[in-house]
Amino acid sequence: MKKILTIAGSDSGGGAGIQADLKTITSLGGYGMSVITAITAQNSRGISGIEPVSSELIKKQITCIFEDFGADAVKTGMLFNSEITGIVAKMLKKYKVKNLVVDPVMVAKSGDFLLHKKAVVALKKELIPVAFLITPNLYEASELTGKKVNTISDMKLAARKIHKAGAKNVLIKGGHLKGDATDILYDGKNFHQFRKKRINTRHTHGAGCTLSAAIATFLAEGYDLCSSVEKGKDYLTEAIKSAVSVGKGINPVDHFAPVINRHKKSEVLNELNKALETLKKENIWKLIPEVSSNIGYCSACAKSLDDVAAIPGRIIRLGKNILTLASPEFGASSHVGKIVLTINRFDENFRCAMNIKFSDQILKVCKSLGFDIAEFSRKREPGKIKAREGSSLAWGVREVLERKRKIPDIIFDRGDIGKEAMIRVIGKNPSDIAGKVVRINRRLE
Repeated sequence: MKKILTIAGSDSGGGAGIQADLKTITSLGGYGMSVITAITAQNSRGISGIEPVSSELIKKQITCIFEDFGADAVKTGMLFNSEITGIVAKMLKKYKVKNLVVDPVMVAKSGDFLLHKKAVVALKKELIPVAFLITPNLYEASELTGKKVNTISDMKLAARKIHKAGAKNVLIKGGHLKGDATDILYDGKNFHQFRKKRINTRHTHGAGCTLSAAIATFLAEGYDLCSSVEKGKDYLTEAIKSAVSVGKGINPVDHFAPVINRHKKSEVLNELNKALETLKKENIWKLIPEVSSNIGYCSACAKSLDDVAAIPGRIIRLGKNILTLASPEFGASSHVGKIVLTINRFDENFRCAMNIKFSDQILKVCKSLGFDIAEFSRKREPGKIKAREGSSLAWGVREVLERKRKIPDIIFDRGDIGKEAMIRVIGKNPSDIAGKVVRINRRLE
């Protein structure tokens, strides 16, 4: 297990500082260690007090870490004053730290200052020259360079200037720019741009700490710098999307959301695989339409097709057998995915759907089994829906749900010019779907 040391202040609210760093490092599989530089009394509304830890105790904390554990990477956060900044720089030089990520924390989200003006001088003179990477936001980059940084061009100029001050690599974070969240990395020769779609939220407490801790962890794991930044930004984006509503002000990002989401997605894929085993064992070849079948299952709180897992290449019929060419994947089907998202938005308990062959005989079997059945007609489909590629199924399913005001077991249509008639089996999960399809298949025999 890789060991990552964070040297930063303590956030009593748990969203930033040491607490955010340790959560991030643990989430990403590292072993987190800490040196506390200051203790803050704060919550989501702001900071009501700060007390720095003595330089002597900070020195002892660092010594204890390196004379026993060592560190594969180190990140610094809030250093508060020039004395602390100087002793931290001195100790990191002593132990010849290589993967040093410096997050020049100057101001909290609440607007409270976390670094004395004199400490900025110490940061430039003593810590930046030993940094492998420094990660200032726009305000911090402005303070470090003495020039306002408000555009991508400004970010590049600032990166060059900070690099000349000694940092091997500079990542200017553009979170406060308008438009996409764009960060600029300068390695002394080339600029690299990292862009993510902006998430419309003010709840980003601890975002800077989280990103720098994530980058340090990936560096410790052996990833190169660009990969570490990219992966760190991916991690942060997911954490911001799931920001936890725990306070009355600016809430923190959810450091464990990426781990929990991976676990939930793994469960989705496992359940789909179990259903596929059932359908293959039952050999439902008689129910596979000309365009083949697919079964889709979405994560809880699904927002897009990327949250719906299905079978790449679909379930195909080969003679009197069924075959899949790949294991379930997220984002693998647009058609069944849109059906799943439509029913899930109507009722969050229903997360699964599968298309099967249409025939009057199969429809009769569904009725004999007591299934709740609904039909939509493609002939009533509005022209603007037909003209928009991929909109027909979502429209048809939505038309049924709005009319019935509940989710049926079966939704079918009799097709149209160039459109095969189809039956869709609707359920809460893959096991539910597989059970219904197996009953239909056995009644056909």
